[in-house]
Amino acid sequence: MDLSSRSIAIIIALLVGGVLTAFAWIAPTLPFREAFLGAGVTVAACFLLVYLSFEALIFQEINNIYAGLEHIKRKEFRRLSNKFLFRPEPLKRMRDEILQMAERKQREIDELRRLQELRREFLADVSHELKTPIFAAQGFVHTVLEEGAEMDEFIRDKFLRKAANSLDALDALVHDLVTISQLEKGVIRMRRKVFDVVELVQELFELLEQKAAERHVHLELFPPTTPPGGLRVLADRNRIRQVLINLIDNAIKHGREGGHVVVSLHESGKNVRLEVRDDGAGIPKEHQHRIFERFYRIDKSRSRDSGGSGLGLAISKHIVEAHKSSIRVHSEVGQGTALEFKLPKPRKAAALQKEE
Repeated sequence: MDLSSRSIAIIIALLVGGVLTAFAWIAPTLPFREAFLGAGVTVAACFLLVYLSFEALIFQEINNIYAGLEHIKRKEFRRLSNKFLFRPEPLKRMRDEILQMAERKQREIDELRRLQELRREFLADVSHELKTPIFAAQGFVHTVLEEGAEMDEFIRDKFLRKAANSLDALDALVHDLVTISQLEKGVIRMRRKVFDVVELVQELFELLEQKAAERHVHLELFPPTTPPGGLRVLADRNRIRQVLINLIDNAIKHGREGGHVVVSLHESGKNVRLEVRDDGAGIPKEHQHRIFERFYRIDKSRSRDSGGSGLGLAISKHIVEAHKSSIRVHSEVGQGTALEFKLPKPRKAAALQKEE
């Protein structure tokens, strides 16, 4: 039975008052010994009543607090949802506040543990990414130094080129790490200008044409006809170029060999929607929310060369978000993947040529 403090106080007052009234009524007719005994019984009854009231008001609530904390430790937050209603009793209010505070702290602890795990994964990935090109370049250079003049000139040049390629990969990785760190801190500002996004896509098709030809992938722009004056947007051209290179390059790598990569451009109100679609194996649902994490790979068995550094999509996400937009993923296993984002159209060509 859940009684409030007022209810228990009223019950105690009525019982004590009744006992005292009865004792006062019958006490004058009793001898001293029986009156003393009656007084003792009255004191004992009052003691029991007060003790039981404290047991109900305080100790039971303390036990409830401990029980609630156990639920929080077990992350059984739903069992506490009906406990946080406003109550006038101070002990119960204190209990609710303690449980709410404990729940918040538990969630903070869980978040810190998650961030610590992500930090460990990030450090492990970074060390692996840095170690691979360093060891490769180190091996080629030491081989050339040890062989010296005895090494064939063609072999020496080949080893030196491989060492240079490894160092170039290391430089690109460090540059990407610096870029994503600056983007996350907000150090890099987007220099927005008006430009033709159709012209940019055609430029990138020419740049990536050879890589697409190696996998017999056909690059397509949709719609194929360009509107008069092109399709103009207000954005940082160099950064959007970096985003589209990452998206198209990933589509070529992970799309079906001999398939198609389609870049679609559609006007949507005040924005232009850009979509890069491939016809590859698709991304399972459980991986779609993680593909923008740094160094995350769906297929852990893929080599670093074929899978890239794992920073391209993370950088792209931050660049698009800096343009007040977001990248959306649409993918079904066996049906390909589409990544899309929006860019604003310019309002007045003369006024929007200014840099941020």
